[in-house]
Amino acid sequence: MSKLHEPVAGDSIVELDALALSAAIHGRELSCREVMQAYLAQIERVNPQANALVSLRAPEILLDEADQRDRQLARGQSLGWMHGMPQAIKDLAATAGLTTSLGSPLFATQVPGEDAISVARVRASGALIVGKSNVPEFGLGSHTYNQLFGTTGNAYDSNLSAGGSSGGAAVALALRMLPVADGSDMMGSLRNPAAFNNVFGMRPSQGRVPHGPAPELFVQQLATEGPMGRTVADVARLLATQAGYDPRAPLSLKDDPAALGASLQRDVRGLRLGWLGNYNGYLAMEQGVLALCEKALGDFLDLGCEVDSCQPEFSLAQLWDCWLVHRHWLVQGSLGLLYNDPDKRRWLKPEARWEVEGAASLGAADVYRACQSRSDWYRALLRLFERYDFLLLPTAQVFPFDARQAWPRQVAGQEMDTYHRWMEVVIGPTLAGLPCISIPVGFNLAGLPMGMQIIGPPQADLAVLQLAQAHEQLTQWVRRRPPGNIR
Repeated sequence: MSKLHEPVAGDSIVELDALALSAAIHGRELSCREVMQAYLAQIERVNPQANALVSLRAPEILLDEADQRDRQLARGQSLGWMHGMPQAIKDLAATAGLTTSLGSPLFATQVPGEDAISVARVRASGALIVGKSNVPEFGLGSHTYNQLFGTTGNAYDSNLSAGGSSGGAAVALALRMLPVADGSDMMGSLRNPAAFNNVFGMRPSQGRVPHGPAPELFVQQLATEGPMGRTVADVARLLATQAGYDPRAPLSLKDDPAALGASLQRDVRGLRLGWLGNYNGYLAMEQGVLALCEKALGDFLDLGCEVDSCQPEFSLAQLWDCWLVHRHWLVQGSLGLLYNDPDKRRWLKPEARWEVEGAASLGAADVYRACQSRSDWYRALLRLFERYDFLLLPTAQVFPFDARQAWPRQVAGQEMDTYHRWMEVVIGPTLAGLPCISIPVGFNLAGLPMGMQIIGPPQADLAVLQLAQAHEQLTQWVRRRPPGNIR
């Protein structure tokens, strides 16, 4: 990016939360040009080390677009709450006219002709797309690196993993290169990087945010787009923008997304919270993870909630087997043709090939049994929700690890038998299709952040956001411990 003159009050502009920034733009306290200048300067300052944003558009074009937004405001016209706000789209989501590589050399020059549904909604709200946020190849694995753009470094230590697959989004958000960020989540891809970078990441209810448009309209029921933010209110506002029925996604929910913009203030006293911990020792966890989360249970007690330990009546080993079948089946469906072409297969990373090969031994009966197990898991959680209003679970099993590692081979002395076994903690809400947000809960002695998942009953997205905001107002981890290299 070309050198830019320092904008007026640039540092304070990028420190604003997204809703505050929107208010400043619409109140004409800040011009869209000033906002874009500030963010471009911040990207220029910190992105070379973080490598969070890729496929960046030319500053001159972006400033011209910002000027157009200012002229619209001068005429009394606003496209929406994101009018004039910089936004980068996760590099798995289609962006019309802008490279969407999926983190793969095979798609290095792919330029879609239309936006993904959630991207179109962000554009319609007035956002200006500055580029894409970096991802693992095809979004596989919770460590953001690929052969095209390299590795994204953690916001608190660029030598460590950012998590993934929304790692670029989380780091750009934490380092104030974006006011708010979009992402997607199949196996914790909104939640894990949020925990690794001390921000909020929410996996919405199944169907809340229309996925696609994609060819597998009735099959893909694990992945979903969703929001990330530095405040819960920002997360809620972006979710309200992304959500809502679209006939191109026939399983999308028809609820009015405006409801998600309702007040997040709620008296949480007396709410019953079930603490799942490490599933009675089933999950291996790095030292310090449980301690931070258990300390955060005290925050909820201070808020007047009741917290009890609980466990689902379900085999967690069976749940993992169920997950592997679903994962193999869906990844093979999307990457099988690439794998079958030897010239293209060599560009697939080993983990992608492993997923496709894992599907080779599956039959229809295996997939059907996995679907039965998934349904049984959902019913097991429904039984817990008869006793508890929300469930709590750590977001990750490890703290950010050496970015030169492809993935953690051991956790607490236990061998990890797959490239994603170390993040098994996130599969429960995914398979149940439940709303779930990762909230910051503090830092270990090495200064590395951790998060905890608040899991809500079916389609209780607003309630999850309300409890998360109550915790945020008490603890303020994002404000208290920003990354040291913001400036």
